[in-house]
Amino acid sequence: MINILIQNGYGSLCFITKTTKPTFFQSNLGFFHQTQKPNPISKPPPYCVLWMAPFLSGGGYSSESWSYILALNEQVKNPRFKLAIEHHGDLQSLQFWEGLPHHMRNLAVELYNTECRTNETVVICHSEPGAWYPPLFDTLPCPPTPGYGDFMAVIGRTMFETDRVSPEHVKRCNRMDFVWVPTDFHVSTFIRSGVDPAKVLKIVQPVDVGFFDPFNCDPLDLASIGKLVLGLSNMNSSSKEFVFLSVFKWEYRKGWDVLLKAYLEEFSKADGVVLYLLTNPYHSDRDFGNKIVNFVEDSDLEKPDDGWAPVHVIDTHIPQIDLPRLYKAADVFVLPSRGEGWGRPLVEAMSMGLPVIATNWSGPTEYLTEENGYPLPVGRMSEVTEGPFKGHFWAEPSVDKLRALMRLVVSNVDEAKAKGKQAREDMIQRFSPETVAGIVTDHIKDILSSKI
Repeated sequence: MINILIQNGYGSLCFITKTTKPTFFQSNLGFFHQTQKPNPISKPPPYCVLWMAPFLSGGGYSSESWSYILALNEQVKNPRFKLAIEHHGDLQSLQFWEGLPHHMRNLAVELYNTECRTNETVVICHSEPGAWYPPLFDTLPCPPTPGYGDFMAVIGRTMFETDRVSPEHVKRCNRMDFVWVPTDFHVSTFIRSGVDPAKVLKIVQPVDVGFFDPFNCDPLDLASIGKLVLGLSNMNSSSKEFVFLSVFKWEYRKGWDVLLKAYLEEFSKADGVVLYLLTNPYHSDRDFGNKIVNFVEDSDLEKPDDGWAPVHVIDTHIPQIDLPRLYKAADVFVLPSRGEGWGRPLVEAMSMGLPVIATNWSGPTEYLTEENGYPLPVGRMSEVTEGPFKGHFWAEPSVDKLRALMRLVVSNVDEAKAKGKQAREDMIQRFSPETVAGIVTDHIKDILSSKI
């Protein structure tokens, strides 16, 4: 149980207990024994950063929030503030939790049990703005009390995948003291949508270049975990297959239709290529094989004389600890998305030294260049026709240009490897935990200095 000290109306400090506290930690931490309690800091700093995010969900915000916490915990020496965490903004996943390395689970328990005093705390609400106080759905509110002014500062960390921010979310952003966004693209779209320019600050996302290191792991055996859903296997061939890999939720925004159309139009079984899709449901069932077959039948694609180039689906959970091995097994990573907030799998693949093909719009424009990858041109902008962002616009990547880029990486492997090498160097230089921890710490120090 975490108690947070809150200042009452009479000017004194009192404890408030979060009555909506989930029991996830307490009920699923059998490995965390009394003897494993972290050593207390002799003189902990008085100031606190309470990071509220979907740490236990396994989604995009979850992985991003973990990247910040790990970076700050490991890279910041003699900090002026202590860290605390709270799950917020999305459902918890026991499967994700069990797939985390033990050191991350131990750290979660330690930071979950950190006590903070409200008037000495900076709160970071790391989620989509609909989860901020008052939340539009059932989640622990952030900040955890109605009074935004009770804390030293309240920061919103968020992003969008379209060309604008919804009016309700603009209003919520403007309640924050600051709004952290990951890219110049978002700085522009947030301000253009009406968020106060003085509140918007670019804070890039770190990628753990030590964990995602191609020299520290062996490749996964993709054939043993992927299900062949289209085409025939090339396993009997004496030559090694050229492996395309894509990782995404099964949603229209991710451009799976663009990827399949380009891949199946450009290649056949004779080309010796294979496409692996690591995917999971997004408001749908898990019958990805039939979805792909139905898409092919409905798209009037012409089957090559020698058969379709093979497509495999990986729909089982890959533990976090095995993700580097997944990327290690591929030759190129491809994601023709219509819009990305950041593109976590892209930077993970780049950290692993993979060449990547990705849409040259939205989040990836922050890190993808002609020198370190293959930016995919946008054919046109299209209107979002359903869902919460109906009426917004996002990119329609060019199928023809994607075909050309996929063929290029197959026919010019040396160039692709050189781009992958440069990609890893760029990740180390610009987005390493040490670099980004310094950026975050500097901003928090500025806040503390202005409040003390």
